[in-house]
Amino acid sequence: MRRRAGLVLLAFAVFFAAMSPLLRWYAFPRLAKVPPGQYQEMVLEAKPATLLDYGTLRSEQVEKVTIVQTLKGNVEESEKIERGAGRDVVVWDSLSYIEGPDGKMVSQIPERYIFDAHSQDPVHATGEMVDGDPVRREGIEYKWPFLTEKRDYEYFDAQSRTTAPIHYKGTRTFRGMDVYYFEQTIPWTRVPMPKKMPVKGITAAQVAKTGMTRWYTTKRMFWVDPVTGAPVNGEEIHREELRDAKKMGMSEDTVTAFAGHVKMREDYIVDTVELVRSQRVLILLLTSYLPWGFLFLSTGLLALALWLEARSRRPGAPSPGPDATPA
Repeated sequence: MRRRAGLVLLAFAVFFAAMSPLLRWYAFPRLAKVPPGQYQEMVLEAKPATLLDYGTLRSEQVEKVTIVQTLKGNVEESEKIERGAGRDVVVWDSLSYIEGPDGKMVSQIPERYIFDAHSQDPVHATGEMVDGDPVRREGIEYKWPFLTEKRDYEYFDAQSRTTAPIHYKGTRTFRGMDVYYFEQTIPWTRVPMPKKMPVKGITAAQVAKTGMTRWYTTKRMFWVDPVTGAPVNGEEIHREELRDAKKMGMSEDTVTAFAGHVKMREDYIVDTVELVRSQRVLILLLTSYLPWGFLFLSTGLLALALWLEARSRRPGAPSPGPDATPA
């Protein structure tokens, strides 16, 4: 009976020992993915900020500038691209909407970002764009891969439509979480005018004909949860200038269009941290908790099976012979 129980325990030990690496190296890469229908909204503020008043054509300091960023998963488009790409694809339609202290629109930049649901690598397909301009992204944007590594990554900059390294600067603690801190600096670069201008009746094409140009530089900072690859906080020290501005009737040749330290609003930081905490548990189940748990369980079952086998082989006490009589 002990030998039969030992064999059953040995079979379970082998099963759980095999499941441990399968969960980590086979199931996790296939099960962990960004959902195609995800919707996210983020509000960032620069307080105070410098902003161009298009009424007076002069830069002035204002109380705050608000940036509302929305990411909406386009399920219909992702399914269409998946049929041709042969892999799980996510399509994010995003919008960065900037408004001044009076609530009026300063600019708005739409994007379509297409990427692999598992690795976050860009997927090139028709419709990939920034502000209506077709682009071919290289590197990540918005989100790091699952199980982010302590290294530099290539990060796409939507303003300049270029890719540059974003540098790993070390591990930090943010709201009780161990996170990886990344920085990217984009030097002064000439960038396109937004397609939608804040002054009614003036288009980007009309401005371009005058010879006035738009330049921008930024220092981009992210605090990233290394398990999910999701940023829990983001900031930018951002500056934009209009050059050759006298051609548009401005008093100076170089005018600051926007300058400020952009930070996530506190309530959105709290919500983001809570969301990431819940999501990281699911990733850790597949990469750490269950694989290590199964490995320890298989070791315990193997030890118990060997102990039962040893007990079954131990010789019993000799029974009294047939000639034995009581004393």
